[in-house]
Amino acid sequence: MKKNKGNMDLFTALRDPKDNLLPRDGMVHYHGPIISPAKADRYFKSLLDGIPWERDVAILFGKRIETKRKVAWYADGDFDYTYSNHTKKSLPWTPELLEIKSLVQAKSGETFNSCLLNLYHSGEEGMAWHSDGEKALKKEGAIASLSLGAPRKFAFKHKASGDKINLILEHGALLIMKGSIQRHWLHRLPPTKLVKTPRINLTFRTIVPQ
Repeated sequence: MKKNKGNMDLFTALRDPKDNLLPRDGMVHYHGPIISPAKADRYFKSLLDGIPWERDVAILFGKRIETKRKVAWYADGDFDYTYSNHTKKSLPWTPELLEIKSLVQAKSGETFNSCLLNLYHSGEEGMAWHSDGEKALKKEGAIASLSLGAPRKFAFKHKASGDKINLILEHGALLIMKGSIQRHWLHRLPPTKLVKTPRINLTFRTIVPQ
């Protein structure tokens, strides 16, 4: 691990999942791979081929923008999810997604009622700095992120100090964000030309019925 000018890289450090990777204002727990490479490969191929992926949509200044990244939204019931001024209608869980959700809940000790899936076709597709602070989400509730496919760098930035923390999300790895993190930290998936293969990210959440 090395620290330099407010940046902390956690690329190779061995971490206890109970450790908080953030120095303050929220919690991040990185479990590393929680499933075998063979099982992760199976999940990845099944989701890549079987999910009804659609381009993500944002409405900015009244203009509809579609991303190269594709998404899908699943939930326990008819839970709509609105972000970037666009509302997604939930799909019913597949048996495989329920299997993955059960595994994530067992490892994290949290419960979830919804999941936003993201498909990045290569490293050139990423996600800009943002917080998951939508009103529909449980206040300070956990968000569990399971990564499948190409390992990718993931970054956090403190909103006030600008301190940054980076780590690599591995194939089959689980990351948990909770507490006040969304109020104090931004996160992103930076694009890179070095990664040529796809990545699927499953972000399990808790929606509070409005």
